[in-house]
Amino acid sequence: MNPIRSFEQHTPEIAADAWLDPLCLVIGDVHIGARSSVWPGVVIRGDIHRIRIGSDTNIQDGCVLHNSHDGPYMPGGSPLLIGDRVTVGHKAILHGCEIGDECLIGMGAVVMDKVIVEPGVMIGATSLVPPGKRLQSGYLYTGSPARQARELSASEREYLVYSAQYYVKLAQRHRAALQPSA
Repeated sequence: MNPIRSFEQHTPEIAADAWLDPLCLVIGDVHIGARSSVWPGVVIRGDIHRIRIGSDTNIQDGCVLHNSHDGPYMPGGSPLLIGDRVTVGHKAILHGCEIGDECLIGMGAVVMDKVIVEPGVMIGATSLVPPGKRLQSGYLYTGSPARQARELSASEREYLVYSAQYYVKLAQRHRAALQPSA
């Protein structure tokens, strides 16, 4: 099964060394950068606006990535932009927001339209970030609605990079496991 689907004039552009699990779905105006990974059950739907995912980023099982179209209630629409070395935990929803480099989006978190997440932010599991909010670099945000909980420790900042690097290696192992043996 091919997880890549064109929509109208747009075909997803996937870096040659990115990993797309055969059970994900990537549609339309989507770019996925080098060494990034997209895991089972993920839907990335760039049918009404663009989605850009940087390098060394992992989108874990069951995530939904979408955006908002240009219209009277959202002039210009809201693309989804995800930086480099980002970890997006299982079943998170990212909708028309901007995620900076080296962030971690916790499992089941929801980040809505026009949110800007600065680099180096952790969003706790099941948190809800309402539309238009800006999350300041270097902090943990939790709750519904998400609020700044505390400054990240040095160890947590290191973990942001470690997590992304770990998933690059894990994706390589999955790719190797699917290669037919000679």
